[in-house]
Amino acid sequence: MDHKTMLLIICLVFSTLFFIPSFLAYADDDHKEKKWRALLANGEKKDDDNGKHQKRKRERHQNSDNRHNDIKPVNNSVYQAECGACHFAYQPVFLPESSWMSLLSSLDDHFGESVELDADSQKIVTDYLKSNSADHSTTKRAGKIIQGAGNQAPLRITQTPYIIKQHHDISPNVLKRKSIGSLSNCIACHTTAEDGIYDDDIVKIPQ
Repeated sequence: MDHKTMLLIICLVFSTLFFIPSFLAYADDDHKEKKWRALLANGEKKDDDNGKHQKRKRERHQNSDNRHNDIKPVNNSVYQAECGACHFAYQPVFLPESSWMSLLSSLDDHFGESVELDADSQKIVTDYLKSNSADHSTTKRAGKIIQGAGNQAPLRITQTPYIIKQHHDISPNVLKRKSIGSLSNCIACHTTAEDGIYDDDIVKIPQ
């Protein structure tokens, strides 16, 4: 074997020894890169899925809060008939129990008017107002009404700190409009008041 042949064999051997590991290394790096890309893609998808899950969770929580804030519509026919005959039948949750009891104990002078209830009707109305007053509600609004009233027993819903605060930005001139009359006329602006819905975004102030 001549020197040229021997030199060629040696070059081929060395080339093989260096090329194959290098090729394998590059192939392995390429495989790892593809693997990491896949993991990152999955990770991003998981993050997206987690974000969507958190969004759905927040929406459920908000919906829960909205249900929690809803005021129960009046569902007592005697109260609706006796009190609703003269004015809007306010949901009992707007006053503490002590306020309702004070009002019921002075029906002979109910804001300048005399209200007559037979014994059975008065008991039904009393039980209904007592059990559904702000003291016996778990809604956030009820908690704010009780907290605002403190140890007081306001006789007018419009005199409770909570209601005053909720309407503080409404001009007295607006309330004096014939279409409204006074702050006590809830149904004038809160068209869904009878359903116990007083959300700000559906208020319609008449002209």
